Amino acid sequence: IQEEDVETPWGKVQCSLKGNPRGNRPVILTYHDIGLNHQTCFSSLFEHEDMQEITGHFAVCHVTAIGQQEGASMLPTTGFEYPSMDQMSETLPIILKHFGIRTIIGVGVGAGAYILAKFALSHPDLVEGLVLINFNAQAEGWMDWAANKITGWTQTLSDVVITHLFGKEEIQNDHDLIATFRHHVTNNVNQTNLQHFVKSYYGRKDLEIERPVPGGNMNVKTLKCPSLLVVGDSSPAVDAVVSSASTSPSSELYTKAPGKLTEAIKYFVQGMGYMASASMTRLIRSRTSSGNSCSSLDGSRSRSQSARSQAQQGGEPRGRSHTDVSMESASHSLAEPAMPAPGTAQVTC
Repeated sequence: IQEEDVETPWGKVQCSLKGNPRGNRPVILTYHDIGLNHQTCFSSLFEHEDMQEITGHFAVCHVTAIGQQEGASMLPTTGFEYPSMDQMSETLPIILKHFGIRTIIGVGVGAGAYILAKFALSHPDLVEGLVLINFNAQAEGWMDWAANKITGWTQTLSDVVITHLFGKEEIQNDHDLIATFRHHVTNNVNQTNLQHFVKSYYGRKDLEIERPVPGGNMNVKTLKCPSLLVVGDSSPAVDAVVSSASTSPSSELYTKAPGKLTEAIKYFVQGMGYMASASMTRLIRSRTSSGNSCSSLDGSRSRSQSARSQAQQGGEPRGRSHTDVSMESASHSLAEPAMPAPGTAQVTC
């Protein structure tokens, strides 16, 4: 594991690279949400036993935003301006060059999802796929801005972060989980640095992503790479997700059921043409053994969705073989709603 601080025009970015980039294979690059870092945001996912099969095929680079690592010193108060979300996305080409990474599959949550999406829009040749979680492509509306401004007068910074990360039901019912995250946000993250990051996120610009319509203008701004968009029914970002034609998971997906997300990522990666010989996850094996009567139906759906996916992506992606695996065949609980962009899968958990 390489732990390095990469120098950028906006400050040093802490990065952790596990494994070595392999030839033409992309590196999985993660970017966390506000109030978190790569350990607190992704540890339960990447430590899950089913995820080990995926990371056995790819190097993984975790990126922590400037000043957000545990134990970080307070950033300068004079002569320093914290980077905007757009500027944070521009630190990524520098990081890729530093580690000799050719392309990535980005995995981002909340603010990190926005940063990775902006990076993919600006540098489509460097991004082979995206897993966007709690993704809000829109700028903060003035009503939301006013509400957050008033909330900021009456709530602590940790309250603002907690209400961003968790839904009302989780805050009211899962007191141990909320207490754990609140302790982390309050005691392990420099509060001044966190405030900078939160301010940048709530000051983000609208990405102006549009869905190309057949027969209409096909030159709209949209993600060019396959994208896996994930949503949870108790997520606090559901409204933003719907209006952005994007999705987000509830925090429950990470803290209580990382296997569901692991399963979705695995089939997404296989659909990109990687890990074609990988075995089924434990979740799929259990469903297969108890639901063989559905196999013929799933098979037909898989073939039809594979054909649609291939057509949307313009044939086989980047010269690799296309794997005939659909998100619907991955799990009976994974749905196939309207897709926001070509090559995009959407999952409800």
